[in-house]
Amino acid sequence: MTTAQTAPPPPMRLRELVFGAACAAALRAAARLGVADALGDTPMAVEDLAAAVKTEPRPLRRLLRALTCYGVFAERKDGTFTHTDMSLLLREDDPHSLRYITLWCTEPWTWDAWPRLDEAVRTGHNVVEGLYGKEFFTYLNEDAPESAEVFNRAMTTSSRQSARDVAALLDLSGSTSVADIGGGQGHVVASLLEKYPSMRGTLLDLPRVVENADPRLREGGSLADRVRIVPGDCRVAVPVRADVYIIKNILEWDDDSTARALRNVMAAGGPGARVVVIENLVDDTPSMRFSTAMDLLLLLNVGGAKHTTGSMVGRLTDAGFVIDDIRPVNPYLHAFDCTVPG
Repeated sequence: MTTAQTAPPPPMRLRELVFGAACAAALRAAARLGVADALGDTPMAVEDLAAAVKTEPRPLRRLLRALTCYGVFAERKDGTFTHTDMSLLLREDDPHSLRYITLWCTEPWTWDAWPRLDEAVRTGHNVVEGLYGKEFFTYLNEDAPESAEVFNRAMTTSSRQSARDVAALLDLSGSTSVADIGGGQGHVVASLLEKYPSMRGTLLDLPRVVENADPRLREGGSLADRVRIVPGDCRVAVPVRADVYIIKNILEWDDDSTARALRNVMAAGGPGARVVVIENLVDDTPSMRFSTAMDLLLLLNVGGAKHTTGSMVGRLTDAGFVIDDIRPVNPYLHAFDCTVPG
């Protein structure tokens, strides 16, 4: 039997790869059924697990057996199933949960878009507008609200987890103010304000995004008296003055949008301002398989792209920034520490 530890020969491995959709679908099914949440700390018989998640036992065993081949769940000799380090990440209550990332990467629109990857590669343009007749996020919010909610939950989970790593990495001890540009719900600025009790912060993002800002930042929150929430689009303007600007995981649009956002931050900060750009990279990173897959998904849905170290350096230097340092934040992110020249 092939397990997660064995290395199959090339013909077998290629057969496995072309069935990658089956693995993705199995993970999605397990996440939607709540199998990981139902499976406790002790081994469970498939009949009991099926009763807990309201499925038939025999097809559930088939689903679990498929996932055990990838190290997601484990089957014991007595036929019961237990958790593995990976299956625990499908639990909604796990502090490092990837349940909503799993759902987001396998939402119904992805199954429409992936078969058209050759078209996107030929043209360099997204395929979603051709599929649905409207821009991707417009489609999500108008026609696929459940998928939009999954996206929001996935981004919230990911941002909350990485915000702690960003705050641990950055030394802002010489600064009095920080601005989180395109910062979503503001998990990064919140983590930095908690680290530096005398610092003031600003969160800028689209109106519909900042409406759902982290409760710590909203009226009555523990950080509300030290933060300003500004609705706006950084590609249009950045009406925020700060010592340090954080730009995390948003420079994945087309080149013109990226250039406009960087110019606006530079103009807002002025000479001497510190700008920290944090991005996934598709080179020199332990997460290459995940990052390159997300890069292709960006091509399909918005016509965007993940960066290489070289392309990110090129964007920043073309905009006029001086790059002082490049450091890994965690296995998935790199920080480009820059200065606006005098």
